[in-house]
Amino acid sequence: MRAALLGVLLAAAFATPVLAQPKRTPPPQPPAAAPAPAPAPSSDADEAFGLYQRGFYLSAFRAATTRAEQGDPAAMTLLGELYSQGLGVGRDAKKAAEWYKLAGDRGDRNAVFALAMMNFEGRLGQRDLKEAVRLLTDAARRGHAIAAYDLGLLYLQGHEVKQDFVQAASLFNDAASAGNAEAQYALATMYKEGRGVPKDMRKAMALMGQASVAGNIDAMVEYAIGQFNGEGVDKDESAAAQLFLKAARRGSAIAQNRIARILMAGRGMPADPTEAIKWHTIAKAGGAGDPELDIFAAKQKPEVRDAADKAAKKWLAGMPGTRS
Repeated sequence: MRAALLGVLLAAAFATPVLAQPKRTPPPQPPAAAPAPAPAPSSDADEAFGLYQRGFYLSAFRAATTRAEQGDPAAMTLLGELYSQGLGVGRDAKKAAEWYKLAGDRGDRNAVFALAMMNFEGRLGQRDLKEAVRLLTDAARRGHAIAAYDLGLLYLQGHEVKQDFVQAASLFNDAASAGNAEAQYALATMYKEGRGVPKDMRKAMALMGQASVAGNIDAMVEYAIGQFNGEGVDKDESAAAQLFLKAARRGSAIAQNRIARILMAGRGMPADPTEAIKWHTIAKAGGAGDPELDIFAAKQKPEVRDAADKAAKKWLAGMPGTRS
């Protein structure tokens, strides 16, 4: 569920940071034992992970074992990941959990998060959702942004915990402040709707803008709508059109519909019937039909419709990474 993501987190744990992550005051949580301080980084601090990242898993296992024997929690977390994924060693969930627990006891929040995911997935036997929530809470308290976001979702939806919009917003705020785009979008939506926080379109759009810059497609669409209408952000139809186009190229059916309407009306960018019908056809294929655009397309010359249809088919046949 989070294997690839954990690899990225491990990279941060082993690499020497240029800038520290911003620290947030965590939401109130039940008291827990203070984690042991992490040891000072050694001169070969990223050797084990460097080997792991290049695919030399057995060498990474050996290097991490040496460091783990010296009490390095990040090395213990890497060992847990290697056992969890069966890289360089046989897949062994029990040994992975043991290493994650040792690392977590020594203050590694990535290990606590990984152990929470194992409990959610039931990789240690039956799913233990109560333990998973406890571990997520612990990881979030230690400043783990993704744990805070995941825990916020549970409070938002009332899954495994009592529904609490205020607590969800607090957790999303922690994760958003650490740069988590999904949390920025979730918190923006709460400000937009006034759930768990006072309704505030300016704050909502500011967060949408941050999430948009970070690549969240839903946030791109929401921010572009705000820009186009001048709601919560200065009105700028040209900028909105470019953002709609960017999201459309990344596969958002809503953005594809909006850019088709913009190209039909000539607001934000010059009118272009061929491109308007092309994007309308693509949006319809993605489930975003539009009767008004159907009427518009029917009124165009056959050569315009044919060119648009050909362009749409070419786009739809292409791989997602090559669409432009």
